[in-house]
Amino acid sequence: MAKKRVAKETKPVKVVKKADPLFPSRPRNSGIGGAIRPKGRDLSRFVKWPKYVRIQRQRAVLYQRLKVPPSINQFTATVGKNEAATVFNLFNKYRPETQAAKKQRVKETAATVASGEDADSDKAPNQVKYGLKHVTTLIEEKKAALV
Repeated sequence: MAKKRVAKETKPVKVVKKADPLFPSRPRNSGIGGAIRPKGRDLSRFVKWPKYVRIQRQRAVLYQRLKVPPSINQFTATVGKNEAATVFNLFNKYRPETQAAKKQRVKETAATVASGEDADSDKAPNQVKYGLKHVTTLIEEKKAALV
């Protein structure tokens, strides 16, 4: 028998890359102004948060820093369902009169005046006034009975 030939193992030749003269390698700069941020630093403070998040955080800070008068602070909490139903029933009793009801009332008072009787019931019935500016002026003129 003929002898078997064993092929010699060839080692892969390492190809040395030459440095590109246009882009020389420099050590990384992790200082201020470097491209890499240091690890372990919490940057959540510098995130641009959505507008609603910013607003609710600013509101919380303002409420901590300012003393809100009780007359305004009462509007921070909503009214319960039962209490709201009671208030709406009360408002319904003192609902402003409609145009037709006012027209009829004015006609009746004109008829009473024409017949020669006293027109004491000429005043409009009590009603709920609304609107921030309107209510404020009524309070300033001391015409508001219940606020």
